[in-house]
Amino acid sequence: MTSEIINKYLSNEASEQEVQALFDWIEASEENKKQFINAKKIWVLTTLSSDLSIEAVPVIQMKPKNSVRQYLQYAAVFLVSLGLGTSVYLFNNTSETPKEIVLELGDGRLEYLSGKNQTTLLNDKGDLVAKKFPNEIIYFGKVQNHEVIYNTLNVPYGKRFKLRLSDGTVVSLNSGTILRYPEQFSVNGNRNVYLTGEAFFEVAKDKTHPFIVHANQTDIEVLGTKFNVSAYPENPTVNSTLIEGSIQMSQAVNPSNVILLEPNQMATWQNNSKKIILKEVDPAFYTAWTKGELAFKDTPFSIIAKIIQRTYDVEIVNENSDLAKQNFTGTIKISDSSVENILDLLKRDTPFNYSIKQKTITITNPR
Repeated sequence: MTSEIINKYLSNEASEQEVQALFDWIEASEENKKQFINAKKIWVLTTLSSDLSIEAVPVIQMKPKNSVRQYLQYAAVFLVSLGLGTSVYLFNNTSETPKEIVLELGDGRLEYLSGKNQTTLLNDKGDLVAKKFPNEIIYFGKVQNHEVIYNTLNVPYGKRFKLRLSDGTVVSLNSGTILRYPEQFSVNGNRNVYLTGEAFFEVAKDKTHPFIVHANQTDIEVLGTKFNVSAYPENPTVNSTLIEGSIQMSQAVNPSNVILLEPNQMATWQNNSKKIILKEVDPAFYTAWTKGELAFKDTPFSIIAKIIQRTYDVEIVNENSDLAKQNFTGTIKISDSSVENILDLLKRDTPFNYSIKQKTITITNPR
C-alpha cells in the first residue's frame, strides 16, 4: 500500500488523506525516509525514460496538494540522464572573445591553439616533434640524452583538450587545467608530468620507465593503466580514481606515506591532515567529464557551482542559504545544456531567483 501511495503522490494524484498518511509514514523512521528518497529517484528516472520533453516532466514535485513543503527535504534530488532538451545558450550576445588554449614552449614562446588547420612542430634538426590539431596535439619520438624540454599547456574554463605524449600516453584535460610535460620523453629515467586541475590518463606501458603525475603535494606513480586525477588548486584535496591497472599515491615529501590502489578505488589526499584515504567508488562517475557529461551523486551545491564555473566559464555568487545546504544527484550532457538549463532544473527542487550580468550569475532567495 505504501508504494502505491508514493507513486500516486509523485504523480500528483494522491488525496489529502493519502498525502498526510505518507508524510506520517516518512516521519516514523529514518529507514522510511531513505526508502522514500530511493523510490523518488527511481520514479524520476523512469519518467525521464519515456519520450516526454523535459518541460513536461515534473523532475521535482515542488507543490503537493496540501502544500506541506517541509517534508520535501527528503526529495532533494534531480536526475537528468537524457539531456535537457533544446539548449538556450548563455551569453550569446556578449562581444567578449572566448579564452584560448595556450601552449607555452620550452623556450618561452606562446602559441594560441584556436585555428582550425593542422600544423607541425619541428626541432632544431628539422625532425618532426608533434602534429597540432584544433582539439589535440600528438607528439612523437624520444630524446637520446638526459636533456628534456618541458612544454606547458593551459586549458581555460569552458574548454577541454587532449594530448598524445611521445610515449603513446593519452591525456584528456578538463576545463581550468594546466599540464607541464616533456616535449619528448628521455630514453632514460622516469616519465614525469606536473598537473594542476583535472586530467584522465591512459598510460602507455613501459616497465623500465615509471610514469609519475606530480599533483599538489602528491606523486601518483604507474607503469601502464587508466586513471583520473583531480587536483584543482582551490580544493584542499587531491583525488585519484583508478579505472584499470595499478597505481600508487604518495606524499611528495614523504614517500613512505603511500597507498596502493586497485581498480574501482579512489585515493584522496587531504592537505590539512597529510593523510591519504582509500574508498571503493563507481569510476564512471569520476570520468563522466571525458564523455562530455557532468555527473553528480549526493553532491553539495557548493561543489556543483565550482564545476559549472569551470565548465561554462562563468562566476556564480550564491546568496541563497537553502540552496547551499542541498545535495543533488544527476547526469547532464554538456553539449545539450546551458547554465540556464541547469539552474532552472535546480529551481524545481529548491526555489531561488537568479540574475545574469555578463559572466556573473547571482543566486538569491525567492521573492
